[in-house]
Amino acid sequence: MKRLIVIAIAAVAAVLVIWYVVGRDGEAAASRYETVEIERGDLENVISSTGTLSAVGTVEVGTQVSGTISGVLVDYNESVRKGQVLAVLDTTMLSASVRQASAEVMRSEAQYDQMARDYGREHDLREGNLISEQEFLDAQTLLDTGHASLISAKASLDRARANLRYAVIRSPIDGTVIMRNVEPGQTVAASFSTPTLFVIAEDLSEMEIHAQVDESDIGAIEVGQEVRFTVEAYIDEMFEGTVRQIWLQPQTVQNVVTYTAVVDAANEKGLLYPGMTATTDFVIDERHDVLLVPNAAFRFQPSDEMMEEFRARMQKRMENLPDSTRAKMGRRGDGKQPGAQSGGHGGQSGPGGNSGGPPGMSGAHGGQQWGGTRLWILGEDGDFDAVRIDVGATDGRMTEIVSGRGIEEGTQVITKVSEEAARGSTASRALRRGI
Repeated sequence: MKRLIVIAIAAVAAVLVIWYVVGRDGEAAASRYETVEIERGDLENVISSTGTLSAVGTVEVGTQVSGTISGVLVDYNESVRKGQVLAVLDTTMLSASVRQASAEVMRSEAQYDQMARDYGREHDLREGNLISEQEFLDAQTLLDTGHASLISAKASLDRARANLRYAVIRSPIDGTVIMRNVEPGQTVAASFSTPTLFVIAEDLSEMEIHAQVDESDIGAIEVGQEVRFTVEAYIDEMFEGTVRQIWLQPQTVQNVVTYTAVVDAANEKGLLYPGMTATTDFVIDERHDVLLVPNAAFRFQPSDEMMEEFRARMQKRMENLPDSTRAKMGRRGDGKQPGAQSGGHGGQSGPGGNSGGPPGMSGAHGGQQWGGTRLWILGEDGDFDAVRIDVGATDGRMTEIVSGRGIEEGTQVITKVSEEAARGSTASRALRRGI
């Protein structure tokens, strides 16, 4: 009986020792690398830019006549109706101009009447052949000149009356006053250019953004595209809009070429003000509930020791395969053993041949299908393996995995060799070189 107990205790001890050794070896292998987990989630590919908010249908109201502002009848943020009086200029000089023009019309009418009577008398004398042809033509010329002077005087009177009407500045549209650039007593001069007195926004419930998009990204922007944006005043509030137009006129600032994308944005809450700076994200591509891997995994380069171990493991796998399977693999490939590609680990032809990101990645918004990308994954037993995957969209931080053998949520992907393991590898190489 005692002998059986001793044998049982020895067996349990052996199992514990084996478990401890194997567990320590697995932990040691796992601690050699830094890894990330493949996760499942949503991915968005966006193009970011900035722009300025402005009201839709903004009208600048000026004055067509010069003078002194005698009264301002509206203020900032005030709603106005079409035809409503906004401001009034002093009309003293303008009224005097109307009276002067009226007097000039009366004088011209009197002169014209006198010339008409003279012309009638000269006509009768010419009919009796009592005056020469030249004298009659002179009378007719005077009559035509008087008629022209009368028409000119009437035009001056119309202009003076119009200027008097322009002294009352009215709103051209229904809207809201967003700028008032005039005060009572201020003198305005309309001699060379029309001064802006008021700015009226037709509808503040609809805003637009003039976003500046870099020339390298403008090809991915389309009319009708969804846009999200934020403003500094409400940093936690996300607003939405739609691309309405893309201006073909480029703008070049410090050798950077940009194009303007006009984005329509609703402003039902009234939180958006004209002139605010908007940080916009143009949504180029969206993927939902897909496998995602951090882009850091594509920058991993296996060490010489890893490649040696990987080749040995792949050679052993090949030796354990049936002859018929090896023959088929030889006909499909180029005769090389998996993992034994030339170039070691430094080129893209090797299992770890990643050059900082998924091959074929274009710009910041990808979206195309890339093939032949490889990841180094770590199994539960501490063994690593190279897996070929097909990848999809990327947002610059995460990349979508379309397909890959053995790839699933939670798979550990190697991103780098731990510092302790790297130091040990360096010392090992130095010893082999006899240093």
